[in-house]
Amino acid sequence: MLSVKRFFKAIFSWRGFVALLFVLFFVVPVIQSVRIEALRDNAIRTLEKNRGSRVIVLIHRQESVNVLGIPVVRYINIDDSEDVLRAIRLTDKKTPLDLVLHTPGGLVLAASQIAKAIKRHPAKTTVFVPHYAMSGGTLIALAANEIVMDANAVLGPIDPQLGDFPAASVLTVLEKKPIDKIDDRHGRRSSKT
Repeated sequence: MLSVKRFFKAIFSWRGFVALLFVLFFVVPVIQSVRIEALRDNAIRTLEKNRGSRVIVLIHRQESVNVLGIPVVRYINIDDSEDVLRAIRLTDKKTPLDLVLHTPGGLVLAASQIAKAIKRHPAKTTVFVPHYAMSGGTLIALAANEIVMDANAVLGPIDPQLGDFPAASVLTVLEKKPIDKIDDRHGRRSSKT
C-alpha cells in the first residue's frame, strides 16, 4: 500500500506533472511516428512484391509537428528531387517504377527533374494518385506511362509562381500596362533603365 501512495504522490507532484507532459508531448508522438513509418514500409514492400516493381513514395501533406501541434506544410523541393532521382538511378532499367504521389506541388525545378527522370526510365512507369497531385505533382504524373487515380482523386493545374503571384497574372499585367505604370511589391514605381 505504501508503494501505491508513493506512486501517486510522485505523479501528482510538479516533477511528475512535467514528466507526464514530456511523455505525452514527446515520447508518445515519436512512438506513433515510428509505428506509422513501419506500417508504410510494410505496405510499400507488399506493393513491390505484388507488382514486381520499385515503389517510390512522394507524399506531402499538412501534418502536425509532434511538438505542440504546429502545422507544417510540405511541398516538392530539391531534397525530394535528389532522393527520387537517386532511387530511379539505383533501379534496374528493366524494373517497372511505381510512384505514389500525394502533393500540393512545389518547386518547378525539382518537379521537372523528377518528371524527366520518370520519362527517361526505360521500363513502364505508373503514378498512383490516392488523393491529389497539384501543380508540380501534375507535371510529374503526366510524365508516367500510366496514371492510376482513386475515383475522388484530382490532378491540379500546372501553375508556376513568381514570388507570390501566378506567372500568368504577371504576364497579363505586362501585356495590359506600360512598364512605368507597374508597381513592385513595395508600392514603388518601377523605373525605366
